[in-house]
Amino acid sequence: MKALEGDVKIPSVIAKDSGIKTNHISKILSELKAHELVECINPEVRKGRLYRLTDKGEVILNNL
Repeated sequence: MKALEGDVKIPSVIAKDSGIKTNHISKILSELKAHELVECINPEVRKGRLYRLTDKGEVILNNL
């Protein structure tokens, strides 16, 4: 979640910033979405989806 702080990013950038392999990022993003901690702002596109923290995600991140 720290890799998404204050920004809108694509999964490959999130992977690079967090040190997690790109192939694991989609699973992590799906789990965070299920808990309403991140949102995809352009779900209709196949490549280049943009993700950001939700308000709930920001609150949790600030408490870490």
